[in-house]
Amino acid sequence: MNQYAPARPASTDELPRSPRHRSWRQPGPIALWIFAVAPFGLALFTAVRTPKMHVLLDYWHVLAKITDDNGDLLFGQVFTYHLDQPFVLPSLLFWADAAWFGGDNRILTMLTVLLVAGIVACLYSMLPDSLSTATKAVVLTGFSWILFSSHAAELWLQGTNGISWIPAVFFCVLAIACAHRGLTWAAGIAATLGCLSFGAALPIWFVLALIAWLRKDSRLRVLIPGAIGVLVVAAWFLTKPSGQQSLATSSFDLDGRLSVFAAALGGLWSADVAVVAVIAGGITIAALVHLGRVANPRTSGWIAIAAYAVLLAGMLALGRTTAHVAGGNVGLISRYVIVGALATSALLALVAINRPQWPLRQLLIATVTIALVTHAIGGTKAERVRHDYSPLNLAAIALRVDAPTVLDTLHIQRAAAPAARSLGAYPFNDTFTLGCGGPELGSHLPSSAPLPHGTDPGDTRGETGTPLTGDTVLSGWTTIGGARADCILVVDQNDIVIGGGLIGLPSSVAKTTTAAPEGMAWQAVAPPGATIDGVIAVKNGSLYRLQPQE
Repeated sequence: MNQYAPARPASTDELPRSPRHRSWRQPGPIALWIFAVAPFGLALFTAVRTPKMHVLLDYWHVLAKITDDNGDLLFGQVFTYHLDQPFVLPSLLFWADAAWFGGDNRILTMLTVLLVAGIVACLYSMLPDSLSTATKAVVLTGFSWILFSSHAAELWLQGTNGISWIPAVFFCVLAIACAHRGLTWAAGIAATLGCLSFGAALPIWFVLALIAWLRKDSRLRVLIPGAIGVLVVAAWFLTKPSGQQSLATSSFDLDGRLSVFAAALGGLWSADVAVVAVIAGGITIAALVHLGRVANPRTSGWIAIAAYAVLLAGMLALGRTTAHVAGGNVGLISRYVIVGALATSALLALVAINRPQWPLRQLLIATVTIALVTHAIGGTKAERVRHDYSPLNLAAIALRVDAPTVLDTLHIQRAAAPAARSLGAYPFNDTFTLGCGGPELGSHLPSSAPLPHGTDPGDTRGETGTPLTGDTVLSGWTTIGGARADCILVVDQNDIVIGGGLIGLPSSVAKTTTAAPEGMAWQAVAPPGATIDGVIAVKNGSLYRLQPQE
């Protein structure tokens, strides 16, 4: 009797071996790896090119708290709370940036990008060996595009929030990755470092206990991290400062808190429409529950990542709920997209692990589609972040001319200035410039041509929108031959440069009676009590004087 062996079905992780596809197989993996690295490169490129002064009030507040006027580190102050949160490692990083790198925001943004890359690497290390190399590459591509999403532009544009928030998340993901591999002590050390970074790490001990339970480890390995978690949360609750946290409502507001919770988990799918993010968050939770039913050592870490993301969303809902943000939902804030990114990454990994029957081509198409669609959606949020942070550069000039009212307006802690000056941090070092390619504070300018009022962007015109008074945010707009000026200077009656400003800001900041051409607005600042004779726009070395508002 003849027996015929059935043909072996092609593996879902292999592409067809026909001649038609053989040529594709060679460049295919290379193209996929390049595609996976692309969002990291985009984020790093943004981080390198971001201005030096894109740091927020938290940076200056912490620097003023942990240093004396000589710039020496007050080590005891490092262990005090900031925003009701432990803040040890970020405080040290802020001080190191000021002391060793001249207070350059780009050091912090680049470090944030590297930490997010570390999160991607930790997630990749958790993929089981049973998955093929091709499947792992596809899933890694998803991790990279999801975590380096354009939604997270805030993290690459200014370093304060990135270094405040990302180190804790990185150490928590590292702890989960170590626990997933059975490296209990390494997981404990990473969790401890996370708890020294920010409150976002406080729930990590309960997540580690969950992993031990899913792995069917000994009862002691489940109880110890759980007990540590109880002690850590209790210690924080008993020692944290009293009072309401910023961006938080004290009302019960169950609906609002549920909205923030769901929007944080679905934030990748909406830039500014909260209801879309809420619906996406609900779908994400349902999908995670469905796929997380299959619990085994291969999926324990991914269920833990999902649980950690859910706990982070819950913490946001409890501690940061307010309607006074763009989109009316805290879950849509740029830096918090990391919550939804972790949840979506866990979902992608669980699909790859628990649905091996899915063809690789389908997984690839779905992953690339999600990557590109969410990245495109986030473009609106990225543009809004650039718009909101563009005036921050005025702080450098305000610090150099010591304009306290303007510094208060920009929420810059003036008390940190002596320490920054002693440490030689920007803007108190030789790298400070007004950006004119020549004239700086104290320079004497030759005579300048008057700039007529007008609104035709094709002409050389300009306008001031505020009275020319020292220690105020001066504003207006100007266009030189229809193009943007190179820089803005403020001079006294002797044509000595006493201040300067920014050009290329959104038209809304001009505050003029006529509408400013988009991207032609400026802001400037001069010292308190200064007698200002005029504002000078500089273009290719030529000087144009803006007439003061009457």
